[in-house]
Amino acid sequence: MTETIFPEANSPEAVFPETTASEPLSCFDPAVNGGAMLPVAESIERILSQLSWPQQNEEVALAEAVNRVLAQDQISTINVPQQTNSAMDGYAICAAALKENEQQSFKVVGQVFAGGSYPGTVSPGEAVEIMTGAPVPAGTDSIIMREMTELQGDQMTFSGPVAVGQHVRQRGEDISAGSAALSAGCLIRPQEQGLLASLGMQKVKVYRQLTVAVFSTGDEVVPQGQPLPENCIYDTNRFTLMGLLQRMGCKVIDLGIIEDNQQVMESTLSEAAGQADMVISSGGVSMGQADYIKLALQAVGEINFWRIAMRPGRPLAFGQLGSDTGTVAGKETGTDTSKTPFFGLPGNPVAVMVTFLQFVQPALRKMMGQRDWQPVRMTAVAEHTLKSRLNRIDYSRGIYRINDQGQLVVSSTGAQGSGILTSMVQANCLIEIGEPLAQVEAGQSVLIQPFGD
Repeated sequence: MTETIFPEANSPEAVFPETTASEPLSCFDPAVNGGAMLPVAESIERILSQLSWPQQNEEVALAEAVNRVLAQDQISTINVPQQTNSAMDGYAICAAALKENEQQSFKVVGQVFAGGSYPGTVSPGEAVEIMTGAPVPAGTDSIIMREMTELQGDQMTFSGPVAVGQHVRQRGEDISAGSAALSAGCLIRPQEQGLLASLGMQKVKVYRQLTVAVFSTGDEVVPQGQPLPENCIYDTNRFTLMGLLQRMGCKVIDLGIIEDNQQVMESTLSEAAGQADMVISSGGVSMGQADYIKLALQAVGEINFWRIAMRPGRPLAFGQLGSDTGTVAGKETGTDTSKTPFFGLPGNPVAVMVTFLQFVQPALRKMMGQRDWQPVRMTAVAEHTLKSRLNRIDYSRGIYRINDQGQLVVSSTGAQGSGILTSMVQANCLIEIGEPLAQVEAGQSVLIQPFGD
């Protein structure tokens, strides 16, 4: 792999850096498996260098476009607002003709509602009653709020200064005709959906929706709906992953629980790669776990097992299913390569969520076509001592809030074991303690990643 200098973890370039083409990953990376641990930032860089931006797009109805990514710039054909209009209920006047600090009296000569217009030109000393959204009449330049006026007969009076342009929305001040209202690579949230609707859009071109296949591994993992045998656990991670993927707008293929068998694993991986844009498993990626998973992955792709300098979630497998010379059987996903990215996440429930957020999410954002994405990071004040370990990033589960002094503060949820799923349920953020720190003292600043995406 070509060496590159990776930016600080909280910089915009930390998520989608410009990378050069790298050598294919393999199951055995001596630099990693020999004992050294990869930094989180370098791991993200390696992952993103293996992925391509999307090529295929489709046209969808605006009502169905939420959580999709725009495939082309959206150029406005109209001004928004279309006409200069009132931002308040009140009276339209010519403020430029006013004398400073004098009580002013105006003759009310008409009325205009939203959707209508005033037919003439208003002279100095005249006013037109106007409703919010109505076009500002010719000859006027400002709006006096109704609450600031008194009306006796057809005479309107007010006192106090008035600025030219007060409470007036100028034509095209939001979006001007011919300008790009939204750029390609923009995720369509409800607010973008509303903006597109304001342009009169009925359909938009978006990148193709991703399909992700998910399965769990381990003979100790059992499905819900049956008695729990001794020394076994109910399958948790598959449901967590499906929920995370659905929130990102992905289609999900649920492959269930795969037994500890190399042939079954190879068959499952090959089938999943033919149906999906990405395949994600949980469990079976620790260095001491069954070799059949590593051998199965090696047989159907180019997979690297890494140890990441982080907690929770140190073991991670990533690579590509398929080959350079062949094609993935049955693949009709529209990707520009025969290979399908694969993530093997740890088995512990909290570690699955943390590694998904730190590694899988940025990979999916790139594959979705979402440009300039980065995880939200904010600085908060620690309310108590937060423990960590040198030379790794610690992702503690935290609760952030605004205290009585107006400060953004954060505290941990308590016990931080990677199997304590309630620590994620109680949390509203991850507390990110960097490699150089063994702990953060109460009153010191610390980075947090609020849950939200």
